[in-house]
Order: sequence, then C-alpha cells, then structure tokens
Amino acid sequence: MINDYITMTYQQTLDYLYASQPAFHLVGSAAYKPGLDNTYRLMQHLGNPHEKLHVVHVAGTNGKGSTSHLIAAVLQAQGYKVGLFTSPHLVDFRERIRISGEMIPKETVVQFVADNRTFLDEVRPSFFETTMALAFWYFARQQVDIVVVEVGLGGRLDSTNILTPLLSVITNIGIDHTEFLGNTLAQIAQEKAGIIKSHVPCVIGETHPETQPIFLARARECDILGDGIETTNCRSWFADQCGYMRKRRFKEAPECQLLGNYQDKNLQTAFVALQVLRNYCSITLSREAIATGFAQVCTLTGLRGRWEVISQSPLTICDTGHNGHGIRYVAEQLSSFIALSPNSLSPHRLHIILGMVGDKDIDVVLGTLPEEAIYYFTQPATSRAFPAQQLQAKWQILHPTHTNNLFFVSASEALKAAQKDASNKDIIFIGGSNYIVGEVLSAPHYYRTITAQ
Repeated sequence: MINDYITMTYQQTLDYLYASQPAFHLVGSAAYKPGLDNTYRLMQHLGNPHEKLHVVHVAGTNGKGSTSHLIAAVLQAQGYKVGLFTSPHLVDFRERIRISGEMIPKETVVQFVADNRTFLDEVRPSFFETTMALAFWYFARQQVDIVVVEVGLGGRLDSTNILTPLLSVITNIGIDHTEFLGNTLAQIAQEKAGIIKSHVPCVIGETHPETQPIFLARARECDILGDGIETTNCRSWFADQCGYMRKRRFKEAPECQLLGNYQDKNLQTAFVALQVLRNYCSITLSREAIATGFAQVCTLTGLRGRWEVISQSPLTICDTGHNGHGIRYVAEQLSSFIALSPNSLSPHRLHIILGMVGDKDIDVVLGTLPEEAIYYFTQPATSRAFPAQQLQAKWQILHPTHTNNLFFVSASEALKAAQKDASNKDIIFIGGSNYIVGEVLSAPHYYRTITAQ
C-alpha cells in the first residue's frame, strides 16, 4: 500500500517539520525539550538504529562543528564510509546529514517523514529529535562504517546522549545558552561532561581551572581517568596537554584548509582524538589520511562558514562565531589582519556586517569587536532576531564617540552597502549569527553546491 503522505514534495515535507515540531534555530528556548523519553520512543519505533552505529560523539561550546568535520574528513580520507550529523545548517537542511560528504537525498527525507508521520504526529518530538532520528535511521540503513555526531545543545540531556560511542570529545567550555546550561563555566562543564560514558575514552580540548576538576571528577566516576596519551592505562586526555602539535609527531604539523587562527585549537583536539581512535578503538589511520583530511576538510565534508573567504576583491570573509567566547577569537584575527587606527598609514579599512539573535550576550560581543571599523548592523530572518536598530543603539551606548555605523533590515542589503563603500584593498567581515552567514551564502553569487545530489 502506498502511503498517502509520500505525495508531499520535499519543500512540503520541510514545511511540515518546521510547522508541526518546534525548531530551536527558529524559535529558541520554546523548542528545547530536556530529557530523553521522546528520543528513546523514536529510536524504539525505528528499531533502535543508534545501536548499530560506531560513533564519535562531539560536544563543546565552540568548535564542535569544525572538530567534527575534521575527524570525519580524516576518516573519509582513510577510506571509511563516514556518517556526519551536525547542526544547524546554513543553506540547505540536508547539510545536517551527510555520508562521506554527500548530503542525504531529498527523496529519502520525504520517504522517512511519509513512513513515520502518524507516529510523529502522535509523539510530537522536537525538530532536532526528528532530524537526529532521521540521521541515525539513514546511517544504519546505509551501513556506514563510523559516524561523527555533533551534540545539539549541552550534553547530559541532549537527544544525542542516547549513544554509547567509541570516543567522546568535548572541545571547550564558554558562556552560552545560560538559560539551559547554567551561568558559570563549572555549571556548563557539568552539562557537557554528561556525554562522558563508563569505559569510553574521552578527549577534552582545552584545560581551564574552573572546568578541569569537573571533567576529572566525571572521568573518575566513569573509570577512565588518566594522566596523558602516553600512558597505556589512560582513557581520558586534555588535548592541550598532550603536546602532539608541539612535538610534531608527524614530520610536520598537518596543514589545514580551515583558515581561522582559532582553528589551531580545534586542529589539536581533532588530532589527539584521531590518535585515540587509532590507539584505543581499533580504527586504522595513516599519516597520509590525517594530512589529506586536514588539508581538504571543506572539500571532503562540505563544511562552510568558518572564516570562509567568499571574495578576494575586496577581501570578504564570513564566520559563524556567535557568542562572546567565539567572537573573541574572531576579533583577534581581524586585528591581526589590519591596522585599525584612523591615523595609520595603511590604506585598508575594515567593514563589519553584524547581526545577532536576542538570546546571546550581545553586550559582550559588541564590547569585544574592534571599535575602529565601519559597522553595518542587520538582523537575521528569524523570530529570535535582535532588531538591527536596537543593535546599533547598543553599540552607540558602548561607543558614544563612534558614529561610523548604519543599520539594514537584511544581511544582503548590508553586504551591498559595504561592497559599495569598500575599496578593493578593504576587508569586509560578515558574522554574529549562523543565520547572517547562511543568508549571505544562500545568494546565487556565493552559493556553491559542493555535494549536489
């Protein structure tokens, strides 16, 4: 019997998912459903596909997407059939679910929803829960060798935490999503540490005095406490203490296609995670695969929006950093690119297109970015948007003598204005939100389908 719902188009299917199930990237906290009851019901309904998968589970405040893609790219370069589940998407919903760089086919999304719509209507899981269920079902159906899964929010109560992985990775801890995770680094670390499982190796990307005791305590509870990667009995490591990049265990530290200076930390975390996979999880990895995966990570996986150069004249860069912790690294890199003093002999000027959602620490972000730039404030096309005019007003309060700024209703209009104002020697930066970057990358001039179906 043919399911009546199969007559829906791909766009109608997406409309159904967005309309019938709350999506965090659209409505924010209203979509957050703590607890795993719905997730377990979904998995049981689908035959528990997550139990058939070999998984690397990646959490963290920032860098978890880049780290996930780095690990996936290396595994692809080694010849594995690799599933990759990440969020949010920038341009195409299917970016969230890939196998060896190829996005899930549209017809597969339609088929999944059609076959399971009665159950979805009854249980009403969140958008993220349904998307994750689709991913795990698809990966199991395609018999992938290994899956890299990025946590959606937090860790302990995240839907992905039904997994028992080969390896858990936590990139770093910063202040974000305080309404769910807590107001201190220690509280947030407690939530992130929830992905650490008994007898499952774990890599922590960055050492911090407020968070290190949390991770050590959790590792002790899970019987995976160790001192370093050289000790055969170790099952937990702080990547920044392992010295792999400093010692250059390979003849040279691998080159990376990701350009941002902040990627050095993600590179080190991924590098150590890959060593653990090889040494403790029976995953075959060669020097050549690591070098190729890092050098071609964007090409192999389709990753976009991480210090991505979308034009050379003028140099135009976009980045998805969207909280105080992430913006700090963006600001440092921008400052290293150009002399911002108005008295400088440099002919270069910096143009910043900035839009944010309202649940971020906007004051911290505005206080971190360089003052001596030309600002084009805008707003994402979502109900979570912080209005561009209010963003401009906040900036003016923080920088009362700085008047070189405008506001626009869309990122596209802001970019047009910046391009008109900028010389070929200037720099244009676009950021503050995934939505802002996604809007720009969706423009026909910039969008390129790396993995077209």
